[in-house]
Amino acid sequence: MSASNHPTGQVRKAPENFLDAQGVRAVFAEAGKGRRDFIRNAFAAAVAGTAATSSALAQSRPVVGDGDPAILNLPAHSTGLGQPVVTDGYGKPSKYEANVQRRQSPGLTPTAQASVSFAPLQSLFGIVTPSGLHFERHHQGWWDIDPSKHRLMVNGMVKAPKVFTLDELMRLPSVSRFHFIECGANTGMEWGNVAVPTAQYTHGMLSCSEFTGVPLITLLEMAGADLKGERFVLAEGADGSSMTRTIPMSLIRSGEVLVAYGQNGEMLRPEQGYPLRLVVPGVQGVSWVKYLRRIELGDQPYGTKDENVHYVDLMPDGQHRQYTSIQECKSVVTTPSGGQMLLDKGFYNITGLAWSGRGKVKRVDVSVDGGRNWRTARLESPVLSKCLTRFNIDWVWDGSPAIIQSRAMDDTGYVQPSYKQLRAVRGTRSIYHNNAIQSWQVQANGEVANVQLS
Repeated sequence: MSASNHPTGQVRKAPENFLDAQGVRAVFAEAGKGRRDFIRNAFAAAVAGTAATSSALAQSRPVVGDGDPAILNLPAHSTGLGQPVVTDGYGKPSKYEANVQRRQSPGLTPTAQASVSFAPLQSLFGIVTPSGLHFERHHQGWWDIDPSKHRLMVNGMVKAPKVFTLDELMRLPSVSRFHFIECGANTGMEWGNVAVPTAQYTHGMLSCSEFTGVPLITLLEMAGADLKGERFVLAEGADGSSMTRTIPMSLIRSGEVLVAYGQNGEMLRPEQGYPLRLVVPGVQGVSWVKYLRRIELGDQPYGTKDENVHYVDLMPDGQHRQYTSIQECKSVVTTPSGGQMLLDKGFYNITGLAWSGRGKVKRVDVSVDGGRNWRTARLESPVLSKCLTRFNIDWVWDGSPAIIQSRAMDDTGYVQPSYKQLRAVRGTRSIYHNNAIQSWQVQANGEVANVQLS
């Protein structure tokens, strides 16, 4: 599925901000008639904008000679004694960053026990999600399990069923790898034209960590597993939902699938499955079974309750598509993004994240005119397989309305689709696996809002 160079048809937005095709044309009426005019106007605006910004700053910010108090008056932290080492033993962010936190979506049905919290993608840097900001998805709440009493059983088509303690697993040769994890329902509300306001709510069921653990293939081999022919693993969790998922052996043989106990240099957090979870790179998060208690080897998919009733894609003909676990190539601009505001004309760094469940991100293109023209962004290192990739591109905003998009391509040649392309295949009644191009509208006053282009 390849992305088009010029979007046509309707543009959908939240009901209170609906924007049709005529509205899109109006948005770009001020941006120039054609590519040459647009580029010419952008360069002219860049020069004028830079000069205007410099002039405004010169008028509003006093130079040292004018008595800027932030320069001339030494603050208390420059003249006094600071605080001692952290007294509670675990470091915390600055109090001035207290607003950067996981949040529940007001658009979800409220329950007595919240099951989802979204990572603040718009406030993060690089590719690693701090453990305390990693998104959460629970099916029966989270537990802080005593690791000394937790066990992992390996059974099924094996010669010697095994039971491992955590200490025994941690004595085995380990590996550490960076991978993204994305819930299959990430961006799910957008299927129904519900344009939630910020990147945290549109794409925040996404995080990336360094995971440490033992390759699952090692444990299967230790149990004398029959790995010939077509094989599948059933992974079962120890929480109240008894989450169970089928994992094909084709993913396990490569050694990528891990039984993990470490995350970002420390033990897993309780809300992330402490003391053990499965790591299945590139596959939707529900298959990364938390509180992992059992691995069973079989010769066919298990068809569990969470595979027959949930995490299935409703197709246009009314049939359910099952076992669609790979997270296809996807990207999102995180700055500027919904809920943010551009304070003045001039230079901005457009930045965002791209990922693919099939391998490495090869390229990311960015458009500031709703997909009429695209420029290739810089991919910041490291670019790793089945991991978030940070992209950046320079932009000079001339004060005109704009629609910012990103479009990713992975090393298989797959190109992130538009909503029109995705809906042509998948329809409009899905919940899972929405990897369509995200659009952010920058209004003339600098406010950024969520829109949908199809």
